[in-house]
Amino acid sequence: MSEGARKGAGGVAAPEGAVRYASRGSTHFDIILAMFCVVLVVSNIVATKGIEFGSGSWSIGSLQVWPVITDGGAFLFPLAYILGDVISEVYGFAAARRAIITGFAMAILASVTFLVVQEAPGASFYENQAAYEAVLGFVPQIVLASLAGYVVGQLLNSVVLVRMKARTAERGLFLRLITSTGVGELADTLIFCAIAASVIGITTMGQFWNYAIVGFVYKVGVELLVMPVTMLVIGWLKSREPTY
Repeated sequence: MSEGARKGAGGVAAPEGAVRYASRGSTHFDIILAMFCVVLVVSNIVATKGIEFGSGSWSIGSLQVWPVITDGGAFLFPLAYILGDVISEVYGFAAARRAIITGFAMAILASVTFLVVQEAPGASFYENQAAYEAVLGFVPQIVLASLAGYVVGQLLNSVVLVRMKARTAERGLFLRLITSTGVGELADTLIFCAIAASVIGITTMGQFWNYAIVGFVYKVGVELLVMPVTMLVIGWLKSREPTY
């Protein structure tokens, strides 16, 4: 077979410039899906902690610019979009949709488990019920925020990426990744912050816009920073998936 053609999922040679996706029936997809689920579940838990970088106060009108406000999910959650980009680019929209549904099913399962444990009678020697409720008792609201924000954001991310790929095939990967992430992260951040703000203690609109804008800029910034690695991973998977 020439360099201008590869075998697609049905074993038929695909000409250069054709839009290709790998079958999700592979061990590579299973590993990425497992990582995706772990990232979502852990992010939902640690997002209950509000985080503030800096001291003092600096505002522009009603917008609080300093200190910077975020939450614990900011440390890991951007990886979910990177994994989502990998799945959408290599395995297609159906695989991305399955990953989203599976990930949030696991997040809901974790949340329900936390609630059941919270309501179960504590042992006579257990002294941390209030601490348990203060941290994990808020997780269902965080899951709701993530469910609404991430489902909308990640689906938009995948749709934009797949539609751009339909026009450019294997060309323009960088533009696909950054455009789809920007669209998805914007919707995700606004929806998530609107629901989750009260959980981490935000009380003013200035703080809210700080939280939302910082969250969006940070997530897109992380995506840009690790873009070379993301592209290498995508290239590695494409070259090793026999159905691609």
